[in-house]
Amino acid sequence: MDATGQASQRNRVTLRINDTEMQYHAIARAGERLGFDVSRLPAVLAVLLENALRWEDGDSVREEDIAAFARWCDEGGSNPHEIAFRPARVLMQDFTGVPAVVDLAAMRDCVARMGGDPQRVNPLAPVDLVIDHSVTIDAFGAQSAFKTNVEREYERNLERYAFLKWGQSAFANFRVVPPGTGICHQVNLEYLASVVARLDDDGAPTVFPDTVVGTDSHTTMINALGVLGWGVGGIEAEAAMLGQPISMLLPEVVGFRLGGQLGATATGTDLVLRIVKMLREENVVGKFVEFHGDGLDQLSLADRATIANMAPEYGATCGYFPIDEETLRYLRQTGRDEAHVALVAAYAHANGLWRGDDYDPVYTSRLELDMASVMPAISGPSRPQDHIGLDQSAGRFRELIARERGGEAATAPLGDGPATLRDGAIVIAAITSCTNTSNPHVMIGAGLLARKARQRGLAPKPWVKTSLAPGSKVVSAYLEAAGLQEDLDALGFHLVGYGCTTCIGNSGPLPEPVSKAIADGGLIAAAMLSGNRNFEGRISPDVRVNYLASPPLVVAYAIAGSMEIDLTRDPLAHDADNRPVYLADIWPSRAEIEAVIGHSVTRESHLAKYADVFDGDDRWQSVATPAGQTYAWPASSTYVRQPPYFDDMPPQAPGLADIVDARIIALLGDMVTTDHISPAGSFAESTPAGQYLSERQVAPRAFNSYGARRGNHEIMMRGTFGNIRIRNEMLKDVEGGYTLDPNGRPSAIYDAAMAYREANIPLVLFAGQQYGMGSSRDWAAKGTSLLGIRAVIAESFERIHRSNLVGMGVVPCEFTAGDTRRTLALRGDETVTIRGLEDGLRPGAHLSCEIRYPDGTARDITLLCRADTDMEIDYLLHGGVLQFVLRRLADTDQAA
Repeated sequence: MDATGQASQRNRVTLRINDTEMQYHAIARAGERLGFDVSRLPAVLAVLLENALRWEDGDSVREEDIAAFARWCDEGGSNPHEIAFRPARVLMQDFTGVPAVVDLAAMRDCVARMGGDPQRVNPLAPVDLVIDHSVTIDAFGAQSAFKTNVEREYERNLERYAFLKWGQSAFANFRVVPPGTGICHQVNLEYLASVVARLDDDGAPTVFPDTVVGTDSHTTMINALGVLGWGVGGIEAEAAMLGQPISMLLPEVVGFRLGGQLGATATGTDLVLRIVKMLREENVVGKFVEFHGDGLDQLSLADRATIANMAPEYGATCGYFPIDEETLRYLRQTGRDEAHVALVAAYAHANGLWRGDDYDPVYTSRLELDMASVMPAISGPSRPQDHIGLDQSAGRFRELIARERGGEAATAPLGDGPATLRDGAIVIAAITSCTNTSNPHVMIGAGLLARKARQRGLAPKPWVKTSLAPGSKVVSAYLEAAGLQEDLDALGFHLVGYGCTTCIGNSGPLPEPVSKAIADGGLIAAAMLSGNRNFEGRISPDVRVNYLASPPLVVAYAIAGSMEIDLTRDPLAHDADNRPVYLADIWPSRAEIEAVIGHSVTRESHLAKYADVFDGDDRWQSVATPAGQTYAWPASSTYVRQPPYFDDMPPQAPGLADIVDARIIALLGDMVTTDHISPAGSFAESTPAGQYLSERQVAPRAFNSYGARRGNHEIMMRGTFGNIRIRNEMLKDVEGGYTLDPNGRPSAIYDAAMAYREANIPLVLFAGQQYGMGSSRDWAAKGTSLLGIRAVIAESFERIHRSNLVGMGVVPCEFTAGDTRRTLALRGDETVTIRGLEDGLRPGAHLSCEIRYPDGTARDITLLCRADTDMEIDYLLHGGVLQFVLRRLADTDQAA
């Protein structure tokens, strides 16, 4: 019996390490059988090939699927053949994990109603859920900040945590990493990932590549370690947990050659911001990127992780680094057992996954970057790919003000004192997010810069909200060991929590005088964060422009306090003797940083901090855990509600019906993000979600955030398209989640959708390019479906959101023949009919669409159905992937 219980035996060979024999599926043996040189495959595809060999069963994986890899090489890196991928494990964070566990609990209820065994709904692949998205920066700038924020976190989220503890006890193969441990991607990198997985069975152990999908788009960070992984929506992850293969097209692979070495002042953050710009311009959406070249020999795994983390920002499915000596060094440093490190080395060499000096595979296309050319930079004001050289940042901001104001910057008094706040004031400076807190080079660099600034008597401006949210407790250990936490504290960068904070929108409220000054003056205030996302409306409702920067630059900008200061030419501030202090005066050298890393970042600290990773603190251990294999949904809960996806679900697939006389709920522009569609941050009492909670006597202080409320579909439906910065082109000069109701009156999108539902009128939505970019947010698709939107018609889709829409039974369609919402002169008062869905729908089918205008004229266009595989067609026919899986489980039970 092998790892799958059904895979072909013909590729199995023995690997001997010391006195232990192990079995593995040899990629080279498949190459010999099919007559192609597997060394021509990029390592990232070799991992997919091994997965196919291990699961080959003549049904979900066939001989022709294996041969597709050979054709990929023969055709120059292109063969869009459908393959089935089964990841070794699933990673979740709590914002996306809670609704996934809600869905699993609801599926158990449904199976029971259908006469099946509820315990059939159980993860087959191991699942780790890391609670990292729930801490909010209420307190900052004080030693007590961490304690206060943790107390508020538990106060807000006790219901959710009790539910997750129930899930941990009710489901097999499901572990929860408690709050206050770290960011899921950093915990994954430092502890959870194995690189080579081992399955012990009745015979010799089977070894195979560690692979993972995660319910957070930055799951891609693990590719730095040679572990293939990427972000999927929660609904796709749930299907993977339940044994359903992920259907995908054999991807194109862009080879990105890195050469040279970073210069003295450049950081890994500067490097990745440059790479994001280059790859966005290359349009790598839906493609794999593999990094190679002799520059990798000069690049630490932490820097590789910074690059791999931001694959969603450059649009790729993943940014992969093959296994090499640096992989082994990192495994040792982070406390992995030496015997396991030896296994990783032996397996990677034996099965062709090792990057050696002669590594030069076939790529679909190639890019190259000399790292010596990388200079300090930031990105903003609203997209990660908006790369700005540090020497240009002040000038570019002044241009922005000139466009917005047409003249001088606006100002407003700050409280009752003499201070004045003006456009460009940096009101948030946050060292946050997995992208950089996983990297000791930039974290220690920030600490050393803080030390040098402290020695000159510098401090952040009084209007700056400063925060430090490490990605794991290991970061605190090495900052404290180096004495740098004391220096960061002196500049206001106290520990505020372990988790994803400002980057996800959990920045917390600004001090009231600052918030009031911004509102009174209509100021364009700024945030500077070491994160990966800076979309409109994401960071703080008070902040209009957001910039990504390395942790040392975050500290420097906190001292400067304004985007109008040129950090390369102007002084950051003046010391006690009124002498100007420039960035160059306090910038730490690479040698200084390396020296501190050498004595403070240790294997021992990793072992110590992860020794009790699943235990949690006293608060976690005291959370009461409900019992039972099905969940007793509390009627009074405003956090966890039984979802309606399976209500009255027929035993057979209902199929698809044409969409007739649908109305348009929204006309949206280019690069609408999943944050626009389903925001994660706070919401006001006046919103539909706020009104829902107020009606249930929940005080505004206890509203928490959309992200924390994702276990309650009533909240999330009301928040869909509720971002304060979204613009529906049906309404002129209006920001926020508004549309026109059936009577043509302005209305919240939720209220209008419910009115259309009452009238039994289907809805569609039109959008521009790269619709759904950003986070792998399943609620962006769930909310779309629950509002009654049958189809989304866009110029193009981002990968994960397109898949999520299919998974929720919503048909994603793309314009053809140059049509757009603008060429069609859509205003939102048209009716839309889409035909071709009812009979024999196939992947990539063309659908006829009639648009009828209010004056009685009509326009016929052709749409491309973006259900890309046969499996995705099945999902649409069943009404969604979870319904598909449920019916299969019920059929199996009945057959038994």
